[in-house]
Amino acid sequence: MSKSNKVVQRCQDLYKQAKTQSRVQWEYINQKGYDFANDNQLSEAEKRSLEEQGMPTFTINRIIPVVEMLNFYATAKSPRWQAVGSDGSDSDVAAVFADVADYVWYQSSADVLYSNAVNDAITKSIGYLLVTVNPDADRGMGEVTIQQPDPFDIFVDEKSRDILFRDAAYILIRKILPKSHLIQQFPDSKRKIMAASPMNNSYEGMSEKSTDLDQKDFHYKDMTGNSSISNEKENELVEFYECYEKIKISYVNVFYKIPPSEEAQAQIVQQAKEMLAKMQAEMQVKLLELSQKLEAAVSNGDMLPERMQLELQKEKDMIAQQLESFEIETRNKLQAEAEQIENSVITKKEFDIMLKDEMFAERIVEAIPFKEDRVQLSCVIGDKLIYSKALPLTEYPLVPFHYKWTGTPYPISAVSPLIGKQRELNKAHQLMVHNASLGSSLRYMFEEGSVDTDYWEKYSSAPGALLPIRSGYTPPTAIQPAPLSNAFFSLTQAGKGDMEYLAGIYSSMQGDTSTSAELPYRGMLAMDEYGTRRIKYWLKNSIEPSLKQVGEVVKQLTQAVYSANKVFTIVQPNNINEEKTVEINVPIYNDYGHVIGKYKDYQAAKFDVRIIGGSTLPVNRWAYLEELKQLMQLGVVDDMAVLAETDIKNKEAIVKRKSLYSQLQSRIGELEEQAKNSSGTIETLERQVVQSGIKNKIMQGDMETSRKNIQSQNEIKKEELETKARQKFYRNVLQNDVKKIQEDMKSSSNKQKDLK
Repeated sequence: MSKSNKVVQRCQDLYKQAKTQSRVQWEYINQKGYDFANDNQLSEAEKRSLEEQGMPTFTINRIIPVVEMLNFYATAKSPRWQAVGSDGSDSDVAAVFADVADYVWYQSSADVLYSNAVNDAITKSIGYLLVTVNPDADRGMGEVTIQQPDPFDIFVDEKSRDILFRDAAYILIRKILPKSHLIQQFPDSKRKIMAASPMNNSYEGMSEKSTDLDQKDFHYKDMTGNSSISNEKENELVEFYECYEKIKISYVNVFYKIPPSEEAQAQIVQQAKEMLAKMQAEMQVKLLELSQKLEAAVSNGDMLPERMQLELQKEKDMIAQQLESFEIETRNKLQAEAEQIENSVITKKEFDIMLKDEMFAERIVEAIPFKEDRVQLSCVIGDKLIYSKALPLTEYPLVPFHYKWTGTPYPISAVSPLIGKQRELNKAHQLMVHNASLGSSLRYMFEEGSVDTDYWEKYSSAPGALLPIRSGYTPPTAIQPAPLSNAFFSLTQAGKGDMEYLAGIYSSMQGDTSTSAELPYRGMLAMDEYGTRRIKYWLKNSIEPSLKQVGEVVKQLTQAVYSANKVFTIVQPNNINEEKTVEINVPIYNDYGHVIGKYKDYQAAKFDVRIIGGSTLPVNRWAYLEELKQLMQLGVVDDMAVLAETDIKNKEAIVKRKSLYSQLQSRIGELEEQAKNSSGTIETLERQVVQSGIKNKIMQGDMETSRKNIQSQNEIKKEELETKARQKFYRNVLQNDVKKIQEDMKSSSNKQKDLK
């Protein structure tokens, strides 16, 4: 058996394995819930039975408001994601992911698809979003898109026990389509499609859905071959399989060198020569210095000339060796610096093929083998394999949205518990209306031949009618309907309350003020908060994990598809008149115009995706505005924040005027502050001037006093000096006089001696 035949057989075997009695029963129950939600609540047999009894066939659909309110709470706003980078370099790129996710979401009109998926979860117990790639979009560059498949077309491995089916061995999509429809989807495989074997039973798709053929929805499963306008061959219905399976693929994490270009090689040689010339000049200088030292030693007699020649020769040989090794080391170092080590992850098959190239094998630094999960997609039409390929995903692109997960691939819908109560309400209303109809148009019991039956049937219920009877017969007797028990009236009221309690959607949540007319404003807000707790529990534990998984799959696919430079524009969610332009994978060029890297390299970034909790929930705007007003009064927020949440027309112009007014007001405040500072500065300077004047006068007085003191001291010193000089002069005069007298006395005594 060929490989393609094995894949075809496996898809068919998986479908037979997945289509168990549990699966058929689950689909039947949830199809009935879907029909009840769409007001298809009576089968054809039930309608005929009611009509034969003369009873009404209308229904009071209490399920539609429940479905609509649950849809509203889950899809009031578009979901939002955020990403956290693994390191600092990835943080900038991670911030772009929210914009990329918004772009994919709005490009796919995913708000509608998400609403339909949630509606399927409520009515059919589970809904799906499929994240896929349209390879022909953006002129062949490819675009990541979101689709919404029918949950009854999807068959999941029964052994799966994960709420998102991440542990499932397979997920299979099976449809029954005419060949003409498939040719439009796969025009390149037209020959295979036309050669595919058709189905034996064209009504298999219809009969598998429900054992009651009168109660069904209307879509392609009900098509027959005659519903197409194509020829008979193209009208044939075939089975279409899309099988998703997780497989292990061998990869190699390769680190390899990229040699420098010829220009870079020439630069390396030139740089090595320059460094070698500098090193050679340094060595020559050292050799001259050594020669001078040795000559000095020889001249002093400390060394022999032969020893000097020997040492110089040794030094020359060592210098030559050093220069040679330095040249080799420098070239190798520059070569290693110029070589870039790239990292790439390739499959083991690709690595084995590339390893045969000797040049590539020499450049490998390290090769680390590992295995990684990948999702394999096989597409089969009839008995023909269209393609089988591995997707760049580690998780299934089919993301389930449950209403009530049961731990198996067969969850419970929100409508299933309400079907019994809905039937009870329908029956009670039908009986009450029928009883009222009998009371308004009486029935009569009469002897045969006593009345003209045609006349009585026509005029017996007419007001004031005269009804003739034949003589000799007993007059007809009116038959009154049996009075209904009061339990019927209480039954309908209790049934409405039971349905609200089971669904968690109360009439007050739909604007019914009869139950909360006497409540104050805060009481109504509190009741709104308490009444939505069950819905918030469902959103937190069922819807938000699925939305997070959608973001993870979108991340993996966008990183694989958007590898080139891409610029896209998204509409701001808060203001549809504003647009935001985002660019990823921006090329970085060197001086020679060659691309050497990427800025915001989206493909290589590593980050984790998170869903912003409660991003899809509605907001009670009146309560939110009231809260903002209170916060504004407390000074926590300004009036601009309050204005942004209102519905006032041209609020952007008001914001601009308020902004200008705020700028002018702040400018006035700054000028007033400057004026206050200037006046304060002037007063301070005046005080300083007065104080400095006083200090100056005091200093002048001190200086005058000190001058006079110094002058007085100088005069006193001068007088003392003059007195001392006079005393010295007089002392000298006296000493001279005394000496002269002594000399005269001595001479006179000598004369007297001579005379004697």
